[in-house]
Amino acid sequence: MLEHLSDIYSGRFTASEMERKRKIWNILVESFFQKYVPLVGSVVDLGAGNCEFINVVQAERRIAVDLNPQTKDFLVAEVEFIETSSEDLAVLEDHSIDTVFTSNFFEHLPSPDSLIATLKECRRYLKSNGTLVIVVPNIKYVKEDFWDYLDHSLPLSHRSMLEALSLAGFTAIEVHPQFLPYTIKHQRVHPPLGFLPFYLRNRWLWRIFGKQMLIVASPR
Repeated sequence: MLEHLSDIYSGRFTASEMERKRKIWNILVESFFQKYVPLVGSVVDLGAGNCEFINVVQAERRIAVDLNPQTKDFLVAEVEFIETSSEDLAVLEDHSIDTVFTSNFFEHLPSPDSLIATLKECRRYLKSNGTLVIVVPNIKYVKEDFWDYLDHSLPLSHRSMLEALSLAGFTAIEVHPQFLPYTIKHQRVHPPLGFLPFYLRNRWLWRIFGKQMLIVASPR
């Protein structure tokens, strides 16, 4: 699968879908995710993909991590790039990072063992008061649509994700089994982007449309 990463991702979204994703993430970061990242601090985007999060979030030090070498082509100049496995970020010092953010990445890992190893590595380089922010499809709500993507390997529910976090030495401080919709791909109707801040403020809407979980955790 690794040898096909670049081909898979380069053909997955159209140019218009990529532009819509970029605009969506601008709103998501400004209206929601920035609160988890200290302005005077450091943040790692694990499985950075097309870098929609890491290019927009504000922090003194921003780091994108991905195995796909094409990821660096999407980065703004101020962001560092580490091309490596999520299980081995030896280049990062112990307890040096304030926030680890990951979205739509854990489902691509090959096994539960790989997930545990990744989480343990996150715990190593996170500060003792650091924050791990996870957005990932929840198999309880995505169901068979999870398998519409060739590179999806590891189905997770919020309960299995919490079990993995506990095994890796994390304590969950926020758990939202339903948060964001699954994907913009194949949507017949795109809601206006101006609706997104309203959606984020009104959590009752999450329980209607949310198919991805949000879990925030800290090392224990």
